[in-house]
Amino acid sequence: MNTATTPDYKHQRLLLFYKGDISALMLFAQHQNGSVCFPEPLPTLSSALEPEEFQAQKIKLHPAPLLNHILKQLELDNDLLKIEIDFSEQIDTPDGIVTVHMARFMLLDPPHQLMLSRNCRLRTLPELRRLPPAELELLRRAYQRVMES
Repeated sequence: MNTATTPDYKHQRLLLFYKGDISALMLFAQHQNGSVCFPEPLPTLSSALEPEEFQAQKIKLHPAPLLNHILKQLELDNDLLKIEIDFSEQIDTPDGIVTVHMARFMLLDPPHQLMLSRNCRLRTLPELRRLPPAELELLRRAYQRVMES
């Protein structure tokens, strides 16, 4: 792969989730590396910033290119995931601020088998309780945002 033309997603991540339209079931995709952040985990020693601590960004990147990258990486159909435009969180990492967005699976039923075939699993919040603190806080905020909308 030509790295000169490959975008750098070092400062962006995406949470992938499924929410049942009828039930309150909410599942998050977990990569085989254990992280819920795509395309790669947050660095060690990362911590979630509170909204009042968010740093203004000179250039705000739209999450669509990141979503397209993840769709290609996981070999998923282009219409399978949709960006949740109301979710954007900042994480302080040793490498700088990382902005985390969310994308929802646009399916009636959870895509368990599909994600298993991509070395990922769909997990409930209780199943993810052993994640690093920054990822747990992201999941808490994501859950709260989705359930309030």
